[in-house]
Amino acid sequence: MPAKKRKTDIITFKAEASLLEAIKGVPNRSAFIRSAILAALDSACPVCGGTGVLSANQMRHWEAFAEDHALEECRKCHEVRVVCSKGTRRKARRPGRRTC
Repeated sequence: MPAKKRKTDIITFKAEASLLEAIKGVPNRSAFIRSAILAALDSACPVCGGTGVLSANQMRHWEAFAEDHALEECRKCHEVRVVCSKGTRRKARRPGRRTC
């Protein structure tokens, strides 16, 4: 039987009383926190990496990109999305296909 791989790093963080109370009833808090961190990393902004701030170079790249793209509200889910302002919009898109 193969040996179990042991976790070697421990990460700690400070939490307010309200957060501690909110996760008190979670059976496996470590697994829950790991899952929440991975989910947050998966949905972080691809430009700023989740910081909410663009560097000067990132801002220049965004401005060049924004010349042919716009932000609009999705009619179905009402979230903001990036759309190409060049050419016509296609109805059906294959998975992995670029917007423009």
